[in-house]
Amino acid sequence: MSFRRVRYLGWAWQRVIRRWRAGALAALGPAALVALGLAWPMDVPRYLEVQASREMTDRSGRLLYAFLNEGEQWCFPRALPEISPYLVRATLAAEDQRFQRHGGVDARAVLRAAWQNVARRRIVSGASTLSMQVVKHADRTPRSLAGKVRQAWQAVRLDLRVEKDVILETYLNTAPYGLNLVGCEAAAQRFFGKPAAELTLAEAALLAGLPKAPGALNPLRDGRAARARRQYVLRRMLEEGYITEAACRRAANEPLGAAWHPLPDLAPHLALRLKPLAAQRRRLQTTLARETQAVAERLVARHVAAFGGEIGNAAALVIDAPAASVLARVGSADFFETPGGGQVDACRAARSPGSALKPFTYAVALEQSLLYPTEMLLDATLDYGLYGPENFDRRYHGLVTASEGLGRSLNVPAVTVLERTGYERVHAFLRRAGLTTLLRPAGHYGLGLTLGSCEVRLEELAAAYVMLAHLGEYRPLQVVAWPAREPARRLLSRGTCLALYAMLEQPLPDEAGAGLVPARGTTPRVCWKTGTSTGHRDAWTFLFNRQYVVGVWLGNNDGRASRRLVGVEAALPLAAAIFRSLPATGEPAWPNPGHDLKAVQVCAASGLPATVWCRAKKEALLPREQYLSRVCDVHYPTVAAEGDGSETAVGERWPGSARGWDLARVTGAAGALSFGGAVAAGRREGLRILAPSDKAEFILTGEPSGDRIRLRSSVDEQASLHWYLNDSYLGRSEPQRPLLLALEPGEHKLTCMTAEGVTDQVRFGVARPDVAMRFRSGAGW
Repeated sequence: MSFRRVRYLGWAWQRVIRRWRAGALAALGPAALVALGLAWPMDVPRYLEVQASREMTDRSGRLLYAFLNEGEQWCFPRALPEISPYLVRATLAAEDQRFQRHGGVDARAVLRAAWQNVARRRIVSGASTLSMQVVKHADRTPRSLAGKVRQAWQAVRLDLRVEKDVILETYLNTAPYGLNLVGCEAAAQRFFGKPAAELTLAEAALLAGLPKAPGALNPLRDGRAARARRQYVLRRMLEEGYITEAACRRAANEPLGAAWHPLPDLAPHLALRLKPLAAQRRRLQTTLARETQAVAERLVARHVAAFGGEIGNAAALVIDAPAASVLARVGSADFFETPGGGQVDACRAARSPGSALKPFTYAVALEQSLLYPTEMLLDATLDYGLYGPENFDRRYHGLVTASEGLGRSLNVPAVTVLERTGYERVHAFLRRAGLTTLLRPAGHYGLGLTLGSCEVRLEELAAAYVMLAHLGEYRPLQVVAWPAREPARRLLSRGTCLALYAMLEQPLPDEAGAGLVPARGTTPRVCWKTGTSTGHRDAWTFLFNRQYVVGVWLGNNDGRASRRLVGVEAALPLAAAIFRSLPATGEPAWPNPGHDLKAVQVCAASGLPATVWCRAKKEALLPREQYLSRVCDVHYPTVAAEGDGSETAVGERWPGSARGWDLARVTGAAGALSFGGAVAAGRREGLRILAPSDKAEFILTGEPSGDRIRLRSSVDEQASLHWYLNDSYLGRSEPQRPLLLALEPGEHKLTCMTAEGVTDQVRFGVARPDVAMRFRSGAGW
């Protein structure tokens, strides 16, 4: 080979190399730009953002009420597991068969769409993937070639950064389904009245086809077009292997089934009240139970309608007693049609409770050992000059037990008990029990307090009844599921509440006679108390056991009276109907008394702890923590037992009127009760409080754990003792387990009692250092 030939070949080879380098650089330049564009930061959250409607859900997360979003649309985002698998597969089959395999843009679909568009000389296919549609919903790109290119570009970038399931979930939550429905959950609720998780194959196929042309395919407007689109989606699912041919045929033959379903609007009063809180979070979970709420609303509306306009409104609460959580809350009979305004929340309206407050008067008297459930009260005329309480039926029943007086809701015995207890004590107790409407001093309400000479709110009084049902522990009602609960406060002893259970237990009225709904099996044991306000303006019922508390109010928003507004006739049937509709919980309906009651021999005539002079006795269960120093004073000896040896005679004495009625003699520290027998006065049996001593004076130190004293008695090593400070129960001391008392400023009365009812009492004072001289001078006593 000649030198010239070799030189030419070398020159040619160098030229090839230079051209290859130039071509490589020309080819790699755009690729580098693409790589740089793909790697460039992207505002991913903006593409995954969903403008959600605020939701109020029940305790299980089911929708109760919703508010339109900022765009006046319904949109209820759901996680992918909360969406029917049928809808997921139908959407993939109809919109993007190769979704799991492409990188945001489906090249095969692009070529197919281009061929179809050229062949038919019009746009028949857009080749948009789900990723591209997610980008389109976020960017609002125009329907143009430039817009498509931008969608494709952003879709590829999005697909590199986000998991496929996240993109699919975002599409299902942002796709338009017609009307003002965004996302599959809103469409499922509107067209089928159910969550997206519960869609059948036919329903899912119908919804999956709507986003292609939401207006034209709306099943409420054009059923034929919607059916044809559903058939197409089902065929695509069959071709993709998602369903069998038999399933496809069955779904294709089903009716469309789409109808206008109102979106859930249960508990509207509560929803409006919680709207500011709901604005802070997408889904606000409440303690309500959807089925219970729906049934309660239906029963309230039907019950009020039966009065033909004589009674215009009602409200109801259903509460889980152990948890103090609201299961149903009905603020009015009809949110839109109630006379005087259905938007008025009657659960919060202040109305007169009538006799519904009586149980708390009896409770305070029992707690203060001023009443026994068995003792006799006089139901007769009662005159206080300007005030003369009468029974509802203006009839009197003579001697009745305290239990009968409360169970039959007799007014005179209730006023007698309040007079004995003091309306100041009862007023203070009701305030502690959450009745915030008792703003005036106790004297303003006077002896009429127990008969409802005040105003209360249904939800607050219901919380007080929950306290009774929960054996004395009070907590405000819970209606929102997530906030931390404040600890329970004990307002009454378990024994007192057990006594009230026995006093208020009554069978519900006959269902057939009262027109109530049929009972589900055996009706559990239940307590109930009704109330009727003066002038027949309000009717109430509270019904409870260990499982549930049901509170009901009936009346008119404008306060108009009606002779039919009687608690036992108007409110009790509704409360019973609601109670009977509640599901069984599997928990005991009645409390276990345990050791909180004790057997006591009481006089058969007076119902008070018997003395040796009471000839006829019977055994009764009384609260274990009650003092037994009030004993029968009806029977007394008329001839001395000593002296001439004559037989002792027993006389009887009864008060002449109901005013100031009390059959008891207070034995004080000298009283004692023998469980097998009777009280004998003057026997202390060695019980004596040693610390603090009577009329002791203490000065607070302010040191941690320094202002406490150990309570001591003469029988600490032999007996259990119950201790009371200012007539309120402190606790029980045991041998080798003393009780410590935290000192607080003031003058105090300390009492202790053995299990047999023997008591002792001392008084002592506690002062801060700057006022210690006041106690030293005796001014404090």
